[in-house]
Amino acid sequence: MKHRLPPALTPVASPCVAVCRMDAATGWCLGCARTIDEIAAWGALGDEARLAVRALLPARRAELRRRACAAAEGP
Repeated sequence: MKHRLPPALTPVASPCVAVCRMDAATGWCLGCARTIDEIAAWGALGDEARLAVRALLPARRAELRRRACAAAEGP
């Protein structure tokens, strides 16, 4: 049987998806959409700060997708 921590004691998981490549235009990782500073600090951040970073990611991912589509369409 696996031992699980109660939800309040479970740390906020990293959004890393092992696609670690930074977008030069935005400064965001193409995999997780975090900045290099957010990635570097992740291990030291508390859950509140991690949740704040995670809250930014959906909009960043949408922007990265928009940019990729625009680039694919060309000028």
